[in-house]
Amino acid sequence: MNRKSVKLWLLLMISIALLAGCGEANQGSKAESAIQNELIYATAKDIHDMNPHLYTGSMPAQGMVYESLVENTKEGIKPLLAESWDISEDGKTYTFHLRKDVKFHDGEPFNAEAVKLNIDAVQHNAEKHAWIKLSTKIKSVKVVDAYTVQLVLSEAYYPALVELSMTRPYVFLSPKDFIQGETKDGVNGHHGTGPYRFTEHKIDEYATFTANEEYWGGPPKIKKITAKVLPAGETTFLAMQKGEVNFVFTDDRGADSIDVQAMNRLVESGAYQLVRSEAMNTKMIVANSSKSDSPVSETAVREAIWHAIDRETISKDIFEGSEAEANQLFSSNVNYADVQLKERGYDPGRAEQLLEQAGWVKGSDGEARIKAGKKLAMNLYYDSNSSSQKTQAEFIQNAVKGIGIKLDIIGEESSSIANRRSTGDYELLFNQTWGLAYDPQSTISAFTSEASYLHTTKGIAEADHLYEHIQEVMVSKDEETRKSLYADIMTMVHDEAVFIPISSGSVTVLAPKDLKGIAFKQTQFELPFELMYFE
Repeated sequence: MNRKSVKLWLLLMISIALLAGCGEANQGSKAESAIQNELIYATAKDIHDMNPHLYTGSMPAQGMVYESLVENTKEGIKPLLAESWDISEDGKTYTFHLRKDVKFHDGEPFNAEAVKLNIDAVQHNAEKHAWIKLSTKIKSVKVVDAYTVQLVLSEAYYPALVELSMTRPYVFLSPKDFIQGETKDGVNGHHGTGPYRFTEHKIDEYATFTANEEYWGGPPKIKKITAKVLPAGETTFLAMQKGEVNFVFTDDRGADSIDVQAMNRLVESGAYQLVRSEAMNTKMIVANSSKSDSPVSETAVREAIWHAIDRETISKDIFEGSEAEANQLFSSNVNYADVQLKERGYDPGRAEQLLEQAGWVKGSDGEARIKAGKKLAMNLYYDSNSSSQKTQAEFIQNAVKGIGIKLDIIGEESSSIANRRSTGDYELLFNQTWGLAYDPQSTISAFTSEASYLHTTKGIAEADHLYEHIQEVMVSKDEETRKSLYADIMTMVHDEAVFIPISSGSVTVLAPKDLKGIAFKQTQFELPFELMYFE
């Protein structure tokens, strides 16, 4: 199928989706009458467990309630719950000087003892947190005085402050919420220090957050935020039209409650505005190189899929230009990622050539290619809550069919897909890099983690060499050495085509037109709701 035919097919699919999902337009004026000082955002999945030391909960929700010692900003690491810090000459000891005017939502004081209790609780669940390399470097947490705490590492680790700034797990919960001094088996409550309190939760229906009027940074102007669970697509679109919800944003797994076309229709109604962050991450297909019984274990097959995907059409027609095409794992604006890599663009002819050279011969009448009696067939998993992932999956399914690959696409809940990634029970699945604030170190650290991308990388020829480089780069104190090591790491995974990039993603917000103060953090996982207000 040539590019013109692909675009015609894609436009037909989008038109059908819009006809099915738009319903009666221009009821948007009702959204303008939404209760002032309240945001009701649509989410395709429940917020789940709000324990910030585990991983099933909604990160945007947890980001409202809990805080870290430091914050990652465009200008670098800045103070948050720690007013300042000192780093020892050998890079192993971090001394944090804490704010003295902070309380947890239940009135308990935030102090050095609370910091030690929380970090120790995270460390006591080491296996769960092995994906974050800092967890393997922390040797001890020492209380110096009431508002001074020392973090002692086993060796120097340059991303330490970055990883302490993440949405989880190194954030702080009231000591009264612990169960026998631990959090790994559950908690008694969800009291953080953040700008919003977690006040009500009806599973699979809604969760509410109310302003913390005693917040150390000043009380938020938006007094109530509700996360309302709605099916993605038409239901959310109609709810926005009727004013039943008045806020939508790309969630922490890249799922979108409504597609770009529907968002544009709501903006055209005059009731809403669309705000996008700068490029935050790379949306990609992850290939399981370790699945030895599947064609996906072959580099040639992964390369062929890469060449068969028309990223320009995805960018222009699925995302209407809101996401740029991506041709490597990290965009060049990510630290250490301005690396010269082998070009591998849209080229179906080259894809077919690779498959022929690898012994995959054409089937009859458009059937899948065959080698040694085995069909060239695989599964691709996508988030069933993401309308754009579904459209992309259908588009890619159609594209690879043209080169002789049978691709079955399967939509599942994001938690199920995350479980597949950690167990290795997949061939291809949609995912995204950690994002601007955390990369490249966080995504690359995850190459060695069973909970993340170990199954993706361990089947490649130079896996052991790759892991040695990752270990070295994380502890190196020399900038030039880090640059060289990162270049080698990125080259290895690029040449093996285990991460197949699709587009450069951003956080997209659809909000009432009179909502001001919409901004973005250096992360795709949170929004600074405390800065927002109605004019």
